[in-house]
Amino acid sequence: MSTSGDLPVLHSLTELARLVERHPNLYVRWSRGPAKDLRAARSRDDLTGTHMPGLSANPLHVEHWWEDRPVELWVARRLHDYSHLPREKGDGVRPWVLLGREKGRGPDNEPLVQEVEPLAWIDPKMIEEARAEVARQTGSWGPLRRGE
Repeated sequence: MSTSGDLPVLHSLTELARLVERHPNLYVRWSRGPAKDLRAARSRDDLTGTHMPGLSANPLHVEHWWEDRPVELWVARRLHDYSHLPREKGDGVRPWVLLGREKGRGPDNEPLVQEVEPLAWIDPKMIEEARAEVARQTGSWGPLRRGE
């Protein structure tokens, strides 16, 4: 792990997997970063403009049904699923990891997180590592924006 500004940077799926194994309430958020997000501490629904009670994020917690499969593959999938967001949301949008408490759900069923503690940035090279891990799997699958 290195640092970028005031947060460390995770450089590999293995680093992220170890963090997930140590903390049950981890989330990944794709945004311009905690400095901007924590000022308002809430997200806005893009469709309606409605402000929501917390930051929209995606859980990194490994579900029990995953059993003894590699945590690295779990986090690769979680990153790959939303890897389209920097293209859609614009310059400066990147993933970062946070601890938090789920307050509710947004219109896309995403967790809305409060009591946010930023932990680390995710190096863009890790997204490529996640794509490579997904490509090694035998099933048909892609990010949520599969048409792109």
